[in-house]
Amino acid sequence: MGKTNEAVMDIGLDEAAREKAAAILGKALADTFTAYLKTHNYHWNVTGPTFQQLHTLFQGQYDELHEAVDEIAERVRALGYKTPGSLAAFAKLTSIGEAAEGATADDMVRDLLATNEALAASLRKAEGELGELGDISSADLMVARVTAAEKAAWMLRATLA
Repeated sequence: MGKTNEAVMDIGLDEAAREKAAAILGKALADTFTAYLKTHNYHWNVTGPTFQQLHTLFQGQYDELHEAVDEIAERVRALGYKTPGSLAAFAKLTSIGEAAEGATADDMVRDLLATNEALAASLRKAEGELGELGDISSADLMVARVTAAEKAAWMLRATLA
């Protein structure tokens, strides 16, 4: 990630810590964006007897992920770095797989459940790393993101019961 050409920054984190934090957040951004895109894809393509329920559930989840993408990207910028923003950059950084082609409604729910669990684990790791850097603002953002991913996973898990 490239550093911006903004004025000298003195926010209590040295440049090395900010650079590491921006890289950690870049991966969190890529994972979150990939989860967003997958969820939106399934919202568009779900069919079957549970269409209305899942279409609505997926919309609520992708709306929440959309807001999260913006929050994470803005935090990278607040640290003085540029965000990754292309599909190619996200593909290199993410640990989240793409949406399955031809998935049934149940397959979609199971895939999004696994995606949100993986997202929660990835963001939990990021929170720990950011905390070690002393970047409490970014760590706090990750705590909120872990909570949201765990809630999404719970809701998806409940539809399979």
